[in-house]
Amino acid sequence: MPVRYERAELPLKLDGVAAARNFFSGCLAELDPAVETLWVAHLDGEARCLHLSRHDGDPGGVGLPLRSILVDAAHHGSSAILLAHNHPSGDARPSESDLRATRRLAIAAEAIDCRLIDHLIFAGANCASFRGLGYL
Repeated sequence: MPVRYERAELPLKLDGVAAARNFFSGCLAELDPAVETLWVAHLDGEARCLHLSRHDGDPGGVGLPLRSILVDAAHHGSSAILLAHNHPSGDARPSESDLRATRRLAIAAEAIDCRLIDHLIFAGANCASFRGLGYL
């Protein structure tokens, strides 16, 4: 799975679902909606973006690269992580694999004193928040 790293323009602040939704909807709008793409934002203690990465999947899905996300978190001294990806199916509900991978990442991130703030799923005009749904 190809990974493209983006340099976050500081001081991008992602301090809430509305700010995150607005930012990531712009990121996803520029990409092919038929292909799943995962965005990972690494944040400092003030919710400022330290690092942003994009992981491209295919029409059937995108993996959650736990190891590389955690390596980036340690490298950048992230206090928090925020995830966003799209569902080409048009259904913003998390899949079982989304739920399992997100829980694993939340537990692993906690071990390095980093908090998974939320995981947003975009499907057309709809957006689901793991935290809002009670999964985090």
